[in-house]
Amino acid sequence: MGNKFHFWILVSIVAISGLSQGMLLPLIAIIFEQDGLSSSMNGFHATGLYIGILLASPLMEGPLRRFGYKPIILTGGFVVVLSLALFPIWKSFWFWFILRFLIGIGDHMLHFGTQTWITSASPKDRLGRNIALYGLFFGLGFTLGPLLTRLLEVSEALPFIISSAISLTAWLLVWVLKNEFPEKDLETGSFFGTMKRFGKVFKYAWVAFLPPFGYGFLEASLNGNFPVYALRNGIEIGAVAIILPAFAAGSIVFQLPLGILSDRFGRKRVLPAVMLAGFICFTAAAMLQDSVIGLLICFFVAGMLVGSTYSLGISFMADLLPRPLLPAGNLMVSIFFSLGSISGPLIGGLAIQHLKGAGFFYVISTMLLLIFFALISFRPALTAKESSTA
Repeated sequence: MGNKFHFWILVSIVAISGLSQGMLLPLIAIIFEQDGLSSSMNGFHATGLYIGILLASPLMEGPLRRFGYKPIILTGGFVVVLSLALFPIWKSFWFWFILRFLIGIGDHMLHFGTQTWITSASPKDRLGRNIALYGLFFGLGFTLGPLLTRLLEVSEALPFIISSAISLTAWLLVWVLKNEFPEKDLETGSFFGTMKRFGKVFKYAWVAFLPPFGYGFLEASLNGNFPVYALRNGIEIGAVAIILPAFAAGSIVFQLPLGILSDRFGRKRVLPAVMLAGFICFTAAAMLQDSVIGLLICFFVAGMLVGSTYSLGISFMADLLPRPLLPAGNLMVSIFFSLGSISGPLIGGLAIQHLKGAGFFYVISTMLLLIFFALISFRPALTAKESSTA
C-alpha cells in the first residue's frame, strides 16, 4: 500500500461493504415480517451471514499468501455484487439464505484482505489512526444502509439493485491498486499451516480478540434484542428508533479520537479504560431503564467509548504479533466477532425471557466487566525482540 490514494480506496470499499450489510439486515427482516414469517425463523435467517464468515475463515489464509491482497478483495467483492443482484431473481427462504451465506463469505474475503493490508502496511505510530478510519468508514456505511429500506415503497427489488450497483462501482476501483503480498512465514500456507498459526496467535494475543467479541455481542444484542426489551417495558417504537442509532452515532463521533489516543498512550491502557466506562454506562442504563432521555444519553456515551472496541482490538492484536502472523490474527478477529454476533442475541433473548427488570442490561455490563478484568491481568508472552524473530 504505497500511498494515501491506495489507503483511501481500501477504506471506501469497506464503507460500501458496510452499506450493503447495514441495508440487508433490516431489509430482509421487514420483507419476511410483511410476509408473515415467524420471528424465530427471521432471526435464524440473519445468522446466514455469520455462518458464512465462520466456515470460510480457516480457508482464507492460504489463498491470501499465494495470490496476494488484490485478488482476494476482487473475488470477495465480485461474490457480493453478484449475490445482491440475484436477490430479485427468485424470492425463496432458502435461496435467499444461500445468497446471504455467500455475502458473508464475500464480505469476509473483502474485509480480511483490506484489514490485513492496512495492519501490515501501517507504521506503528499511525496504526491506531488507520484502523480507526477503517472502523469509522465501515460504521458510516452500516449506519446509512438502513436508509435504502425506504426504496421498498417503490419496489421490492430496487434496494438490492441499487446496493449491487454501488458495490460494483467500489469493486471497479480495486483494479487500480497494485497487488502486494503478506510477509512470508516458515509454515506452509495450507489449512494445517493456518491451524498451527492460529495456535501461536492465540498464545500471544488471545486477549486482543475479547474486545471484537464484546463488540459483536453488544452490537447484535442491541440491534436484535433491545427493541423487544423496550416494547415489553412500555417504551414506544418511536423512542426506540431514536435510542438505538445513538449508539452508532456515538461510535462514529469518537472512533478516530480514540484511535489516535491509543497510538499515543498505548492500547494496553486505553482498552481497559473504555471497557470499564462501558460497564458503568450499561449499569446506569439498567437503573434508568424507564427514562427515554436517560437511555438515549447512556447509549450515546457507551457508543463513544465501546463503539470503537472492534478497531482497537485489531490494533492491539497487531501490536502483540509479529508481521508474518498478522493474516492469521486478522482471521481470528473475524471469528471472535462472529461468535459474539451469534451469541449476543441468543443470550440477550434468554435474559429478556427469564430475568426480571433490567437483566438484559446487566448481562451486557457483566460481559464488559469480565473483558476489563482479562485486559488488566494480561501479560504479553512475546517480547519485542522475540516478536521480530518469531
